[in-house]
Amino acid sequence: MLNLNRDVVVVGAGPSGLTAARELKKAGLTVAVLEARDRVGGRTWTDTVDGAMLEIGGQWVSPDQTVLLDLLDELGLETYPRYRQGESVYIGSDGIPVRYTGDTFPVDPATKAEMDRLVALLDGLAAEIGATEPWAHPKARELDTISFHHWLRQNSANEEACKNIGLFIAGGMLTKPAHAFSALQAVLMAASAGSFTHLTDEDFILDRRVVGGMQQVSLLQAQELGDDVVLNNPVRTINWEPDADGGHRVTVESDRATVNARFVVMAVPPNLYSRVSFNPPLPRRQHQMHQHQSLGLVIKVHAVYDRPFWRDKGLSGTGFGADALVQEVYDNTNHGDTRGTLVGFVSDEKADAVFELSAEGRKKAILASIAGFLGDEALTPEVYYESDWGSEEWTRGAYAASYDLGGLHRYGKDQLTPVGPIYWASSDLAAEGYQHVDGAIRIGRQTAARIAEVAKVAVAVG
Repeated sequence: MLNLNRDVVVVGAGPSGLTAARELKKAGLTVAVLEARDRVGGRTWTDTVDGAMLEIGGQWVSPDQTVLLDLLDELGLETYPRYRQGESVYIGSDGIPVRYTGDTFPVDPATKAEMDRLVALLDGLAAEIGATEPWAHPKARELDTISFHHWLRQNSANEEACKNIGLFIAGGMLTKPAHAFSALQAVLMAASAGSFTHLTDEDFILDRRVVGGMQQVSLLQAQELGDDVVLNNPVRTINWEPDADGGHRVTVESDRATVNARFVVMAVPPNLYSRVSFNPPLPRRQHQMHQHQSLGLVIKVHAVYDRPFWRDKGLSGTGFGADALVQEVYDNTNHGDTRGTLVGFVSDEKADAVFELSAEGRKKAILASIAGFLGDEALTPEVYYESDWGSEEWTRGAYAASYDLGGLHRYGKDQLTPVGPIYWASSDLAAEGYQHVDGAIRIGRQTAARIAEVAKVAVAVG
């Protein structure tokens, strides 16, 4: 058992926690990072499965993610563009695959007009409300008490248009059915990426990948921190009390270490806060708030082939179908790899349904859906793997926490409020870059700056 004395204890060694720890050390504070898993990276995880390198967790870099891009450059990491040459495939409500080019689904003119109108409405709301304090806007309660599903249909009678627009938020981002989260939550998602148009443009939001994998952002920061990162070490109890100097005394008890400190950063998703016992207990506000935040569910499917066969057909590997089992599929071939890799996503209620099948039955159904976009060659990959974050003990869902209906305007203003010496930092709570690595880095830096300022004031007063 380690007994450590530090200024700050960081709970969680994902991009947010490691960024916070790195920034705190730059500010002259001592840190310990306690991680329950046997690895760093949180919801980013680059692993080799049956000889194939797979991005099991988060992987995409988009042009608006400037903080992530700057850190990649600082760490000496390179990026490369997602393959997108050739035609994409759209499967509409009739189940017929249609090849197309450009950024507009090949739907009938009336449906296209309705999709454009809904996107314009959402772009306007995202610009008006913003990502920083959506709960403070005069329209917040109105938009937070109607589901995104019903908001879309309130604004359009075109069902195909509503399903297609819903796909970009429900299946593609929040991984919850559109009836399970509010229109305000959808607007926040759009505002966090700059606009709803960005979310509908796969060439923007899924622009680039990191050569060697996104987990390196965490691995390289952890390497700098060295022995200050303790793995295989779930935190069980956080005890704290005021001290005579106006600060706090904190004792964090974990499986392999006891750390005495002045501050704590909870750098894990909100659904995991309850895994820790707080003494004294968290206030009523936090107890209530955390019960209204939950992660969605998605299966990220990886299929590796001896070659990218779809390119021979003039296809980009990109496919969309709101009614399909696999609602999105993309070419996910690794940098410099002669093999071809596809990644597909089975989200929310569709994921519920296939998890009731046997593993073999699920694989067969998923590959059949991918084949519906790209042809029967998709049925026989050399490597097949399902990223199931819902089964991960220290995650329990994907991609990030969002509020249930009405929760964002009710609790959002307090989600980053410290409790004594305890601060909250994860991509789930970010404004710009919400639920992305970019947001994790931003909030890690913001939290470190807040703590460093409080520590500096305490020293000056002392």
